Amino acid sequence: MRVRLNVALAAVVLSVAGCAKESEPTPAPAAAPAAGTATEAGNPPDAAPAPAVFSPAELDQMVAPIALYSDPLLAQVLMAATYPGDVADAARWSEAHPDAQGDDAVRQVSDQPWDPSVQSLVAFPQALALLGQDPAWVQRLGDAFLAQPDAVMDAVQRLRHQAADAGNLASNEYQNVTTEPAPAAAPEPQAAPAAGSTTTVVQAAPAQDTIIIQPSDPEVVYVPTYNPTQVYGTWAYPSYPPTYYPPPSRYYAPGSALVNGMMWGVGVAITDSLWGDFNWGHDDIDIDINRYNNFDFDRDIEIGNNNRWQHNSLHRDGVPYRDQASRERYGRQLDNPASRDAFRGDTANRTAERERARQSLQSHGVQAPARSNQEARARAQDAARAGGLAGADRDAARARAGEVAQQARNNPQARERAQAAAANHPQARDRAQSAAANHPQARDRAQSAAANHPQARDRAQSAAANHPQARQQAHSAAQQARANPEQARQKAAQRANKPTTNTQARQAAQQAHRSQAAPRNNAFSGASRPSTSQAHAARGQASRAHAAQPRSTQARQVNRQPRPQGHAQRGGRR
Repeated sequence: MRVRLNVALAAVVLSVAGCAKESEPTPAPAAAPAAGTATEAGNPPDAAPAPAVFSPAELDQMVAPIALYSDPLLAQVLMAATYPGDVADAARWSEAHPDAQGDDAVRQVSDQPWDPSVQSLVAFPQALALLGQDPAWVQRLGDAFLAQPDAVMDAVQRLRHQAADAGNLASNEYQNVTTEPAPAAAPEPQAAPAAGSTTTVVQAAPAQDTIIIQPSDPEVVYVPTYNPTQVYGTWAYPSYPPTYYPPPSRYYAPGSALVNGMMWGVGVAITDSLWGDFNWGHDDIDIDINRYNNFDFDRDIEIGNNNRWQHNSLHRDGVPYRDQASRERYGRQLDNPASRDAFRGDTANRTAERERARQSLQSHGVQAPARSNQEARARAQDAARAGGLAGADRDAARARAGEVAQQARNNPQARERAQAAAANHPQARDRAQSAAANHPQARDRAQSAAANHPQARDRAQSAAANHPQARQQAHSAAQQARANPEQARQKAAQRANKPTTNTQARQAAQQAHRSQAAPRNNAFSGASRPSTSQAHAARGQASRAHAAQPRSTQARQVNRQPRPQGHAQRGGRR
């Protein structure tokens, strides 16, 4: 019995030890190097993927107005949207030429400096009228297609599936709608599971089928217009609602066909205006070289391998790119500084021409232009300092002149020297004599003053006694007065009537104005009913006259009208 218990205990101990051994973690095999990780010296890891420029909600909002266009037309619109400046110019041209459409319109704009994708879009004025309503939206749409072409095309497919689920996308007489199954995704390689470990398999969501829209007639294209909020059913992103652009009435008359929430206008007959189409499996646009070459465009289009469309930055016309990756890819950057200077025109010949021009200016006494902004600022500062010094010198000279004049006024000797110089200067004396002889008004005033003012005559005689020239002038004036006394008296009387003060002059001017003023116009002349107008104008005069009377005479009188007999009194007996 004891032996059996020992054997049983030994079996239990061995089983417990085996379980403990199995529970120990098995060391995992060395993991394979991750993709993009440097395995050898000198091989840098791959760059991290660039962040998305636009979210799916923003992309759905942007492509909603055009997602239901036919594939060739939608491809043409997305290519042209990468040149927003050209699209705006083409929209204005199409509005100015409302009758131009089809291949003929494309030939009319063949000489315009636009990208061929924009020139071909002129064939469809309905689409240009839509794009011309919001240039900012066009630029965002083009930036999204450059930065995320696969995401833009996925957004188009999402919205087409929404419209189909809502029952608003189907084949009709204007378009053919077909569905292609999505290509099966290749299985991703999985690492071998560790021994004794469990593996969880996560199945990817099945890819949606591709909806393709083509015109019913390849040579007649209809451009639909619709309200995105109605065609796509319930919108998945309330914070990013789609925008509805009303169509122009000249392209969509009130009687236009309305099928499944979309309005169809007049079809556009074309032959080669559409030369692009989607390659849904590779998320790019393919170019039909034969159709493109049928037009004699002034510039070539960028075509990559397998006739894929490529954006041409030369036709961007200075519009900046939104994201850094697009700027680095499509920006016009030259290889080295020498090439950059050559692009700006800073060549050796240009530098020699500038130097010759500078020397020519200096030889003619003209200061050459500054070579840099620093030199220009230095010149401006020097000119400002020189101007300040010159102004200070002028102020000092003016002050010295004032001091000299004040000293002359206060110095009797200086005043006497100035008077002696004036008396001995023959030219000044001659000018004074000629002025006295040739000035008749001054001579007349002197004569009248001598005749009518004894004090003035005495002063004149005393001045004449002291001044030989004045004495001669007074003597000549007296002789003329004696020779023609009547004329002297008339002149004296005229001068006596003139005002002698400013107040008298002002009163005389007012009197002359009143005498020359026209009579006042009658306010009631020309009125249809003068008596009524006068009565209205005189309204209130009686009240003012009554108010002006003394209060003792203002007796209150109340005139009561007699009541007719038989009239029942109010409040009498009942």
